[in-house]
Amino acid sequence: MSEIAAGPRPTPFRPSFATVMTGLMACGVFGGFGMTYWGPLVNGSFPAAPPVVHLHALVFTAWILLLLAQPLLVAVGKVAVHRSVGTFGIALATLVIATGLLITLLGAAGDRDTPAGNYYDGMYLGCMAVSGFGLLFTLAIRQVRQPAVHRRLMLLATLPLLPPAVHRLYMVPLQLAYFPILPMYLTLDALALAILLEEWRSSGRLGVPTLLGVGWLLLQQLAHPLVVDSAWFAAWTYDVSGLVHYR
Repeated sequence: MSEIAAGPRPTPFRPSFATVMTGLMACGVFGGFGMTYWGPLVNGSFPAAPPVVHLHALVFTAWILLLLAQPLLVAVGKVAVHRSVGTFGIALATLVIATGLLITLLGAAGDRDTPAGNYYDGMYLGCMAVSGFGLLFTLAIRQVRQPAVHRRLMLLATLPLLPPAVHRLYMVPLQLAYFPILPMYLTLDALALAILLEEWRSSGRLGVPTLLGVGWLLLQQLAHPLVVDSAWFAAWTYDVSGLVHYR
């Protein structure tokens, strides 16, 4: 009788692939920016910065937290809440694009007349982050009726946003004065490969949306040295950054 009264045992929580992946991304983001933004901001050592810098940080942090919360909501059976929050995610994604583009252009404008170091790398990565995220997020929304495809595209859409955080994971501990471009891309490649392998394991094939997402990342890497070292990109960066001013 006691066993009947107790009822069935609750099913133990098992994190999904999306939960693990978003967890890894969140660790990378909060680890990288924790060392250079959140930590110094809390202890009062972060230098004075325009409000747009803090707005960008809040928007990007909110995006990562939302990305982490969504698969957790599904895992605990809160699918209706997941869908409701997803509507808010569209507005938040728009802010990610707007503040990401603005912070990229303002950063380029600040060193416009004295470009040095990774100046052009930063401009390139910023532009690819905004365009890649915007493209893949749009594809993810169009695939919302196919949950597995939608989840993979949301993960892939976030990968172009990660370079600033990944750079800091290498730069701060190793005390580097430059962007570790190759290690950064290898880190993103490992995440993209995990997404490919998960789809192959679960469905026995690789879908076109996933291949498009991974293809964007590979195209970005292949084009990186060709674009960054070109005269036309230097001229374009100079002209575009001259259109932006912050008072």
